[in-house]
Amino acid sequence: MIPRVAWCNRSLPRGHPVAARLACGYAAICLGWLLPPAGWSADEAALPVRGLHAAAPRAEDLPISLRFIREALAKEGVNTLVLEFGYRYQFARRPEVAEADALSKDEVKALLAACREAGIRLIPQINLLGHQSWSKNTGALLRAHPEFDETPGKYPNNEGIYCRSYCPLHPQVHEVVLDLIDELAEACEADAFHAGMDEVFLIGEDDCPRCKGRDKAELFAQEVRTLRDHLAGSNRTLWIWGDRLLEGSQTGIGKWEASQNETHPAVRLIPKDVVICDWHYERAVPTATWFALEGFQVVSAPWRKAGVALAQLEQIREARRHATPAVAARLLGMLQTTWTGGLGTIAKTYYLEGTVNPRALEAVTCFRALFEELRTGGLR
Repeated sequence: MIPRVAWCNRSLPRGHPVAARLACGYAAICLGWLLPPAGWSADEAALPVRGLHAAAPRAEDLPISLRFIREALAKEGVNTLVLEFGYRYQFARRPEVAEADALSKDEVKALLAACREAGIRLIPQINLLGHQSWSKNTGALLRAHPEFDETPGKYPNNEGIYCRSYCPLHPQVHEVVLDLIDELAEACEADAFHAGMDEVFLIGEDDCPRCKGRDKAELFAQEVRTLRDHLAGSNRTLWIWGDRLLEGSQTGIGKWEASQNETHPAVRLIPKDVVICDWHYERAVPTATWFALEGFQVVSAPWRKAGVALAQLEQIREARRHATPAVAARLLGMLQTTWTGGLGTIAKTYYLEGTVNPRALEAVTCFRALFEELRTGGLR
């Protein structure tokens, strides 16, 4: 028997296969336990998060993306879709902070409807704090509000840096950022919000009159707390990537999948109800269990190597099998990442429609292998 899991999706129509599965488990809830409904492996019932992360589709890719959600993701067993919109939404409250290819509210509602039809939880994402530029292109937030830049006037054409950051201590930055969060979360009718916050290399910089000399871990933690506290006010949960909370030097993990710029002590300065997305792409570094031992709910996030993904899944299973109930309950499951072209590109690659993107094919191949194991592997 498996400890009870709360299920709720009022939007599922009568007779929907997912609704039927939930109904099958309802009687068991009355006894305080939930048995896996017929047709589900034990692992499906045991892992609350079986997720996919992708950039939001372009408008022209919306039809195939909706088909992919309704058909493929439902068939594969996905129950959580993290869509990274960034500033690609037509914000009404802050219209200046929107990219040229932003999706409309109606288009986002179509994505939400498809997710609900498939029994999938939709979690929107804007990558906050870091990742405010990419290559020579600065994102919409700092284009509209250059005064928020952590390194104002430095790095012309973004040369010499990985990505720009906004200053978390600027007195007006959260007036804008929190409006963006609220509007996108409301459009998605979401109960959680992913704020990214990975690969933050520019923080506490000497070029910033507010952040100069500040403790970088405290700056990072303060930003997490600000976002978490705001979301808690509307009963939403904050999700973030976990790399800035891991120490990169002594562990040998390095500066990308962990921190070598002294942000990692923030792990003990942030609320324990923040969900950590623990990404590792080249090898299955066993840090998900460490996050769970620290008190956080955590998901493991692979990308393009099936062997790594399956090893991460096995680590989650092993930890859940041998840990105390409190720790086991924090190991939520898996979040497959994609990192190319958005949901439309992933859908086309999955269906082998048009020219196949090799990088997308790697992610789709990994996704198929991971979810086949999730569907059929059970708790060995």
